[in-house]
Amino acid sequence: MNGTLLADADARISVFDHGLTVGDGVFETVKISGGVPFALTRHLARLRASAAGLGLPEPDLDQLRAGVAALLDAAARPARALIRITLTGGESPLSSVRGDAPVTVIMALGEWPAISAGCDVVLVPWPRNERGALAGLKTTSYAENVLALGYARERGGSEAIFANTAGSLCEGTGTSVFVVSGGRLLTPPLSSGCLAGVTRGLLLEWAGAIEEDLPAGALAAAPEAFLTSTTRDVQPIRAVGGQPLPAAPGPVTRRAAEIFAAMSAAQSDP
Repeated sequence: MNGTLLADADARISVFDHGLTVGDGVFETVKISGGVPFALTRHLARLRASAAGLGLPEPDLDQLRAGVAALLDAAARPARALIRITLTGGESPLSSVRGDAPVTVIMALGEWPAISAGCDVVLVPWPRNERGALAGLKTTSYAENVLALGYARERGGSEAIFANTAGSLCEGTGTSVFVVSGGRLLTPPLSSGCLAGVTRGLLLEWAGAIEEDLPAGALAAAPEAFLTSTTRDVQPIRAVGGQPLPAAPGPVTRRAAEIFAAMSAAQSDP
């Protein structure tokens, strides 16, 4: 925290921290494989962009990179883990007004949970606002995602999928969505309001995926589809709203997973 290594039990923030009181913060989750962070440069660049979008001071990326290394060294470079990097508005008044205190910078090392071979998803009734102030920013304001996940789980899903206000397919609570249509691998464009996922971006470069505006119904109508995220890599979608997809995984999904696995194994910081 703020440049100091602490045991979990000793890591505390003020009850007046703006990240706690109003969700004024941004974050990134970085996976650790073989003791090495994956795609750290891309994650830090997105953290900087999110901070700028929220009006937080520009973070020193070299200091953050050094902090990641120090935390991993202190933990004896675990073979498989996650690091969450969080920046908040720091101590502030009990209102939406940000105070003059320095930002709070937290890096927490935790488990990278095992991910199932497939995922059932549910389209939720609340839209992402592609024109909202937080569109495309990875902020700590995740209450909407908590509610959406609860809705999905009540209906047999483990991930919730949002459309946007125009009725176009957008994203999951912590995932990007890819759909196969006519043999093409498609994903919603950033203009849909979705987050610029790191894994999403790599698949656009490595697997020939195409950004295309899609109606929300395209997901359930697809012969195959999958989710991507830092923790999931490429995860096939088995069913949408209880309706099984014809192939999970299908040939395009399998090929995308193979490409991502090979390319990410070959370079830790693409």
